[in-house]
Amino acid sequence: MAITLTDQDKNTLRTAAYGAVTLLSAAGAVAGSPHRIATQGSLALSSATGQVGHVLAEHTKIANLDGKSVAEIADHVLPALTSAMNLLTKQDPAEADNFRGTVLVAVEAAVRPKKGEVSPVMTEMVRKITAALDAA
Repeated sequence: MAITLTDQDKNTLRTAAYGAVTLLSAAGAVAGSPHRIATQGSLALSSATGQVGHVLAEHTKIANLDGKSVAEIADHVLPALTSAMNLLTKQDPAEADNFRGTVLVAVEAAVRPKKGEVSPVMTEMVRKITAALDAA
């Protein structure tokens, strides 16, 4: 089923998906690997398929992802994740599932440590991202 997304809807999807990676990268600065986190998460998002994949592939500036703190970034990203799921679920539940899966794959790719275990900080941020996706 084809869905109709406005420019604002597309911006919400991009803010949510890339924002989740940005949020993890900011939280991962404590571990000293924000660049690796951002790269791995963004590469995973670039492999998205379906209409979500087309939206995420558009090269447009995403506003509000350059906060001065993790809390400031989270204030934009977590509600965007819930909004994205709400708007996709109303139009096409399968595409909502695709979006959720895409974001969670990106999150998993981003937090996978080079060695050792995932830090408690990253585990908690993943929990918050998942909760925002599931709040819809």
